Amino acid sequence: MLNLTGWALLMLPMSKQGPGGASWIEALFTAVSAACVTGLTVVDTALYWTPFGQVVILLLIQLGGLGVMVFASLIGIAVVKRLSLGSRLTTAQEAHATGIGGLRKLIVSILRIALVVEGTVAVILWLRFWLGRGEDPLHALWLGVFHAVSSYNNAGFALFSDNLMGFVDDPWILLPLAGATIVGGLGFPVIMQVLKHAPNPRRFSMHTWLVLVGTVALLTLGTVAIAVLEWANPASLGAHPTGVRILEAFFHSVQTRTSGFNALDIGTFHPETLLVMDVLMFIGAGPAGTAGGIKITTFGVLAAIIIAEVRGDPTVTLFGKRLSRAVHREAITIALLSVGLCFVATLAIMHLTDVDHDRVLFEVISAFGTVGLSTGITASIGTPSQLILIVLMFIGRVGPITVATTLALRPRRLAFELPKERPIIG
Repeated sequence: MLNLTGWALLMLPMSKQGPGGASWIEALFTAVSAACVTGLTVVDTALYWTPFGQVVILLLIQLGGLGVMVFASLIGIAVVKRLSLGSRLTTAQEAHATGIGGLRKLIVSILRIALVVEGTVAVILWLRFWLGRGEDPLHALWLGVFHAVSSYNNAGFALFSDNLMGFVDDPWILLPLAGATIVGGLGFPVIMQVLKHAPNPRRFSMHTWLVLVGTVALLTLGTVAIAVLEWANPASLGAHPTGVRILEAFFHSVQTRTSGFNALDIGTFHPETLLVMDVLMFIGAGPAGTAGGIKITTFGVLAAIIIAEVRGDPTVTLFGKRLSRAVHREAITIALLSVGLCFVATLAIMHLTDVDHDRVLFEVISAFGTVGLSTGITASIGTPSQLILIVLMFIGRVGPITVATTLALRPRRLAFELPKERPIIG
């Protein structure tokens, strides 16, 4: 419903600059990209849409990010507590049973955290755009609010034609945006547990440790990989002094988590850098947050399973606790379904266009992971391929949650078991 409403509003003549309204594919693509907090665009957000159209995009980002965050948080907290949801999922009783204190209190807490983070970042950006960049105070405030909301919700929409490339050396803009992206990607359950038990980390759950450790590890690996691979590239990092190179490597590692702002031209990156970013975008950030991907927890569980199997351990353990075998199957199912979907979509777009496979794969994973980073091919690949990206954005936003919920909360009970047999593996 949110996507359809946004589509209708963006097709209005008052949403588009100049005479007439936007085409159906331009409006639909933008609406889905905003509501699914992706950030891929087929038109210039700064020049194509009127202030009314930009406000519509902002509302779609906020509602799309927080709406899914609320639902995913209820699911995530309930699964962690091993509750049986069933029809109670739609009632306040379910939220109260999680120990958070009721559905209304849960939603208010999520909104409060979002407003605090967005408000803080908006003020910092407002002052920077106004006092440091010479923008009119009111326009600077609008820029601050829009980009703060876009960053916290991991959307990546920007009100500049070159995204954030004009601020490549400005830490007062890039670092607040990176911070909001990281916080939004942690997920509400993790944020709440950190705020509640920060003085005593031993009380953190396995989920919280997975997200926190995974976030630090992937951000570090991404920063190092991008820096090493692009350090001497004169079209990207190589054109800047050392301090800016480090800043940009970190910033773009953060954006793969899955925000999608870019302060460098992604199309100039080496193919091997794009491949590294493919992996980071596919993994994404934490569940029950504003990010996409298969999620850090899924990747962490798969890594733990592999380590345990290689070591010959009878059980899989993480942070001093044994991992449920049901979680093994859930992680493997989500990962393989996601790989299959991205493979089919990449093959289809390669068949429809003559774009190199590395750029197509990057675009596909960016859409599925609701990232929004692009090598610049989104607007030129044609309507059929853009429709594929629209489907990917939608599935990438709600698909993993739906699959995880089905697997975790609706186990199938069998009246009997078949005899076991072991096929040859490898």
